[in-house]
Amino acid sequence: MVYGVQEPARLGRTRLRDGRLLGWAEWGPADGSPVLVCPGAGTSRWLGFGGDVVHSAGIRLISVDRPGLGASDPSPGRTLTSWATDIRHLIEKRALGTPSVVGFSQGAPFALALAANGLVNAVAVVSGSDELAHPRFAHSLSPQVRDLVDAVAADPGTAEESFAEFGSADALWELIIMTSPEADRAVYTDPDFQPAFRRALDEAFSQGPAGYARDTVLAMGRWPFDPADITVPVDLWYGQQDTSPVHSPDLGESLTLIIPKATRHLLADAAGALLWTHAEAILRTLTTRSDP
Repeated sequence: MVYGVQEPARLGRTRLRDGRLLGWAEWGPADGSPVLVCPGAGTSRWLGFGGDVVHSAGIRLISVDRPGLGASDPSPGRTLTSWATDIRHLIEKRALGTPSVVGFSQGAPFALALAANGLVNAVAVVSGSDELAHPRFAHSLSPQVRDLVDAVAADPGTAEESFAEFGSADALWELIIMTSPEADRAVYTDPDFQPAFRRALDEAFSQGPAGYARDTVLAMGRWPFDPADITVPVDLWYGQQDTSPVHSPDLGESLTLIIPKATRHLLADAAGALLWTHAEAILRTLTTRSDP
């Protein structure tokens, strides 16, 4: 199986106002409804999803490399707020109007930051990382994740250096395989899927580990926005078999209660690889939320 993974239809880089370039990849019709993608940890624009759905759904899927990963220029010290500013400029330069957005795994806070800044009309959070540093998770994190959250809170600069020392495509691949349940390992190690996944990892780390390290600091710290202020529809997709220690500890339950227009989809027969095993449901639901 290929799980909807196809070569991008279009690749490019857009120059932002400060001169930096932001890399992106697209699938689907060029005149389709724009859907941005915030990829998971340490993966690049190359790893798409729903390649067998986007044309029939009329979706122009646009995956964007975060600064310092893949084809996007670095932006040292960047924040979730500066990420929203980058995407605001990208939307303006590429005339995307008001797109919707998908945030997978560690990409979830980046997707929600776009919603909090009024840049998108709907959000799909898929196997998303929650605000792990929030007090509501004080007693539900695994010891390893609690140590990471505490390290970022105590000294974010030192924590970022530590994440950079760990960071490599090979190390992240081994961590993903080691911590994933069998249902997800079957997807990630599929003979057709694995090469695409590994290529996305390799490209994400092509500039070194700094981009990944910065992402991890942002994911492990407090968010600079209140999810309760997000006014657009947000669908939260989780598999009940998802055991990843860095996804939402309660599989989106508390986040559903916080975000005013949130809908939670908890799938009993699924794990964390929902982006590829349930792409059609995710994308078609998102299009109904973003319809005027």
